[in-house]
Amino acid sequence: MARVKRAVNAQKKRRVVLERASGYRGQRSRLYRKAKEQVTHSLVYSYNDRRKKKGDFRKLWIQRINAAARAEGITYNRFIQGLKAAGVEVDRKILADLAVNDAPAFAALVETAKAALPEDVNAPRAEATA
Repeated sequence: MARVKRAVNAQKKRRVVLERASGYRGQRSRLYRKAKEQVTHSLVYSYNDRRKKKGDFRKLWIQRINAAARAEGITYNRFIQGLKAAGVEVDRKILADLAVNDAPAFAALVETAKAALPEDVNAPRAEATA
């Protein structure tokens, strides 16, 4: 039976790992064993963060919508409730983009939401304060 030499494969495997680890600090970019561990962890972090990114963007959109809605005199949750009552189906990504780039269109949506909202029974009345 012929002898199998694996030097080329082993060198290629190590070279690929060290190329992926280039840019890491210290031993993690120079020593194969440390680099292999770090590359494995990096792939795990990448996988998890690609999923986490969706929630992060949703949080960002909600913050932007809330800030713009409060500038128009309504809270985020009342704004969303009003949009649903009015039958407006615009997702949060588009709402956040409107809030940042097209304030008049966002203000029109706020007015639509305010008109569709039922009267707030918990809000203080104007006569009660006088």
